[in-house]
Amino acid sequence: MPQKPNPSKKIGFDNEAYLKEQTIAILERVDRFQDKLYLEFGGKIMFDYHAERVLPGFDPNVKMRLLQKLKDKIDIILCIYAGDIERKKIRADFGITYDSDALKAIDDFKEWGIDVSAVVITRYENQPAARSFKNKLERNGMRVYTHKFTKGYPSNVDYIVSDFGYGSNEYIETSKPIVVVTAPGPGSGKLATCLSNLYHDYKRGIKAGYAKFETFPIWNLALSHKVNIAYEAATVDLKDLVQIDHHHLEAYNVKSVNYNRDNEAFPLLKKIIEKITGEDSMYKSPTDMGVNRASAGIMDDEVIQEASHQEIIRRYYRCAVEYAIGLVDRDTLDRAEMIMEMVNARVDDRKVVEPAIQAAKEAEKQGKGNEGIFSGAAIELKDGTIITGKNSPLMHAASSLILNATKHLAELPDSIDLLPKSIIDSIAFLKKEILKGKMVSLDLEETMIALGISAISNPAAQMAVQKLKELRNCEVHLTHIPTPGDEAGLRKLRMNLTCDPAFSTKSLFLRE
Repeated sequence: MPQKPNPSKKIGFDNEAYLKEQTIAILERVDRFQDKLYLEFGGKIMFDYHAERVLPGFDPNVKMRLLQKLKDKIDIILCIYAGDIERKKIRADFGITYDSDALKAIDDFKEWGIDVSAVVITRYENQPAARSFKNKLERNGMRVYTHKFTKGYPSNVDYIVSDFGYGSNEYIETSKPIVVVTAPGPGSGKLATCLSNLYHDYKRGIKAGYAKFETFPIWNLALSHKVNIAYEAATVDLKDLVQIDHHHLEAYNVKSVNYNRDNEAFPLLKKIIEKITGEDSMYKSPTDMGVNRASAGIMDDEVIQEASHQEIIRRYYRCAVEYAIGLVDRDTLDRAEMIMEMVNARVDDRKVVEPAIQAAKEAEKQGKGNEGIFSGAAIELKDGTIITGKNSPLMHAASSLILNATKHLAELPDSIDLLPKSIIDSIAFLKKEILKGKMVSLDLEETMIALGISAISNPAAQMAVQKLKELRNCEVHLTHIPTPGDEAGLRKLRMNLTCDPAFSTKSLFLRE
């Protein structure tokens, strides 16, 4: 049964105020340099769902809107680390590998009316997967460059800034005053790409400059502000720490925050830029280098703090699952737990956790499960109503949850069957007898397809299908790690998912 609703979620961020301030700041930075600015993009240009979650009201594509306004002034360079291609590193938001995400980004830029000028495969050593990726891009008309690890880095500045260091990398031809350098994720070699081209430009007499587009951490918010701590939680595997930028404090007697890698790298980066340009750098701190006006969009700090609190919990759950499936070590999980303690966060601060646990207990009480596994799920709808679902021999807990939620939204009675027995039986026969599967219960992806088929002849199912779009950005918790079909379905519905680090089956193969 639905639980009593809470007030609707509030908005805490003003996109237009942010867009205005960030655009002005970028153009001011461009004016500082005579010919060209290399603008390294920290974080995601498109589909920045982390920012959307911690800054309620943030448009996950607002940065793309900014670039579209400047599209006559920009070239785009996309970097990807050859090792990430080889390891098949996954972008969690989409469940796709970094190389696939790079291809998706090229298509997405094109949909916004902007062409990617070039792709750079960094730290390239002719790895088989990276070579195949390069061939695929080139055979589709993309300009592809390969950069090797910079010899002499990080200790020998004279060697780094020479024809044997940055000079050994291919020069990337660009024509616009702003060169945006982006990547699928961190560690992709964006900075080295910017500096390599900066070196080549100065050899050609082009007076170029460098800056970094930042979103997190937000430099003029407190070190203890939860939006900055949520950044630490999001990068727990990288061991990022939000710190006072002591370079900025010493130079200006003004407190600002940055993260440890930028603070540590700044003295070297400053030396490299000064060696390339032959001039004293205008930058006295990492904060100076960044273009970050995210605080201009914050209009309700209380809403932002609470949203960030919830993101810290979500990140803890993600880390616990990654530990269970072997992707991170115990130190990383300990760090995630420490961040939870830092903000006095508890798992039951997340409203969908306890109802999901109760749903699993109800499934166990009724003896309805699969292989002796009893699973529960809960969703918080936009108006705060909590709906639950549980697994059964017919369907997964996520499937039951989504059907129950759409029934509630469509104001349909619980007694109505959205999926006729004939469709369920037909799918079960296909999975067991034809495809020789061990489990016949419907996962969420299969359930949504079945619901779409049922909608052809069932008006109630048609009403439920129409309500699926209202589930976007709703909070969901499962008492188990979702199967691939459940995860794909929840991702397509764009839900904010957490789950307990427990497996949904005793079969090792399905745990992969």
